[in-house]
Amino acid sequence: MRVLNLTITAGQGHNQVAKNLSEYLGEYKGIETLSLDTFEYISQGLKEIVSRGYLMSAKRLPKIYGKVYRMAEKRDSDNGHLMRVTSSVMARKLLKFIAEYDPDIIVCTHVFAAMLVTDVQKKFKKKVKTIGIVTDFTIHPYWEETELDYYVTANEFLTNQAVKKGIDKASVLPIGIPIDPVFAKKTEKSEARRLLGVSDMRTVLVMSGSMGYGKIGSMVKKLDSLDMEFQIISVCGNNVKLKKKIDKMKAKHSVYNYGYTDKVNLMMDAADCIVTKPGGLTSSEALAKGLPMIMANPIPGQEDRNVEFLLNNGAAFKVSSTFPVDEAIYQMFANQTRLKNIREIAGVLGRPNATADISKLILRLGGEGEK
Repeated sequence: MRVLNLTITAGQGHNQVAKNLSEYLGEYKGIETLSLDTFEYISQGLKEIVSRGYLMSAKRLPKIYGKVYRMAEKRDSDNGHLMRVTSSVMARKLLKFIAEYDPDIIVCTHVFAAMLVTDVQKKFKKKVKTIGIVTDFTIHPYWEETELDYYVTANEFLTNQAVKKGIDKASVLPIGIPIDPVFAKKTEKSEARRLLGVSDMRTVLVMSGSMGYGKIGSMVKKLDSLDMEFQIISVCGNNVKLKKKIDKMKAKHSVYNYGYTDKVNLMMDAADCIVTKPGGLTSSEALAKGLPMIMANPIPGQEDRNVEFLLNNGAAFKVSSTFPVDEAIYQMFANQTRLKNIREIAGVLGRPNATADISKLILRLGGEGEK
């Protein structure tokens, strides 16, 4: 059986979801998987425009990006005509690739890839099963413009939102966002701290996105001013300048500072809470670990919707100009009832086995047995 994972580089979450799924499916005998950056295949220039445009707007023009996202949310369905025409034109080249690869199942981890597949299906002679994976705690604009067999969402509490957009309820599968399966496993807190080489004490994990976005330096400094006993683990991602800045910081708390690391799974096990941007993937990883979240610096648009979902379901705190990170940490640790509730709610919302469950769905659709 052949599975084609179609992604688009607009941030790293969509690519990572495709990677997680491909690697897990690769463990099954007789399953061939391929992940393709759809826009890169159609045109390298298009891929660069979309990727750089997203990163620039999200980092340097977040308010404008948020307004564009909101306009897309509020539009009438009839106003999606230009997107549909553009998708139809680009789908012609993708049709050739799909015909040659001849997949049994196509998985789309970005809505634009799903729109292209919708157009391809109208021209492709072979009926291929299709699955869309929504990678945030919301139903993004334009998913309602697609026609897929199934739509995998982060949680069953989003089903009503999907139905209101016109998606058939029977096709909505609240399996969860496919995180790396390593986050389904837990290491005892003191052992995780030993393995990391940090003290066995209350620990606050502070993380930026993969590119080091977010005001991590100022948040670490703000946390250090708090008169409470804890240590800080900070992760700067690929932001070398930010890492150097925190390394030079004089702090009264112990600060263990990392650049890019593959130990986030262990860090979450070692931590008592996480301060992070509310990306769909990171939020799903924290929920899988039952780790209380303090959300900061959301990108206007989909990350704002993640904040709304997690706050309204009682799974997190949110930093603001009038509720800074030190106040959030103080109130979280001072209110043990709230802290206990957050951990319980995270257990309800978390989907640690999402990747395995989606893989089982794909095997059923393809008529394959389990490994």
